[in-house]
Amino acid sequence: MSIHPSGVLYGVSLGPGDPGLITRHAWALLQRNDTVWTYPVRSKKSDSYALDIVLRADLSLPAASQALVFPMTHDKAKLAKYWRQAAETIVDYLHTGKDVLFLVEGDASTYSTFGHLARTVLSLDESIQVETVAGVCSFNAAAARLQTSLADTDDTIAIIPASYGVTVIDELLRQFDTLVLLKVKPLMDDVIDLLSQRNLIEHSQFIEKAGTPDEHIVRDIASLKGTPVNYLSLLLVKNPHRQRGEMIRGCRKKPEMKKTGVSA
Repeated sequence: MSIHPSGVLYGVSLGPGDPGLITRHAWALLQRNDTVWTYPVRSKKSDSYALDIVLRADLSLPAASQALVFPMTHDKAKLAKYWRQAAETIVDYLHTGKDVLFLVEGDASTYSTFGHLARTVLSLDESIQVETVAGVCSFNAAAARLQTSLADTDDTIAIIPASYGVTVIDELLRQFDTLVLLKVKPLMDDVIDLLSQRNLIEHSQFIEKAGTPDEHIVRDIASLKGTPVNYLSLLLVKNPHRQRGEMIRGCRKKPEMKKTGVSA
């Protein structure tokens, strides 16, 4: 147990890029002059996307602020080192009695750096109080910018990183009316091929950096094949061909699967 007068660690969700989507709760925390701001960067020389959202909201970086490095690597040992360094930095601030804001693009509870960081902080001092400030997710903002719905009435929806692979994506297309594929950069060409095979190209839309000055929307996604896309991009796919069970007392009956093979 800590003997220090610890502050509170806040995971401050900022939305996917439009400063107008910062919630009133997050805004109130950002207006305080007695907190420490921390924010993620990929290296000491790189900019922070989360911090940029706040600066475009005409807020100034306070004197008490700290960039925390989270490198883009799959090296578990290297990652563990940086996670611990970031957590130790935050704990040191908290033990001075200061509240610490960790700035997060999107929502801090959805595929975010904050969850793992908070767990690492608590592993160093389990008495520390952690609060997550909810925010607008990238896929919510994307649907609004694309002027489409994520789900209507009894539609089903799945939201996954594209890194799960085309086999999983293909299976989910059979089960869901809407599929949101996050971080499509590594598999963009493979996904385009799959959607073409499934006759879903015309029902798919691409958006990059939703709500920012650099926002890029593409409705003819076949045109993106062979073209590099940004890490902060997603595909929103509708599947109007999905087989659906009949409606019984307001609930969908699971559709019967066609039997294959030869009976004995």
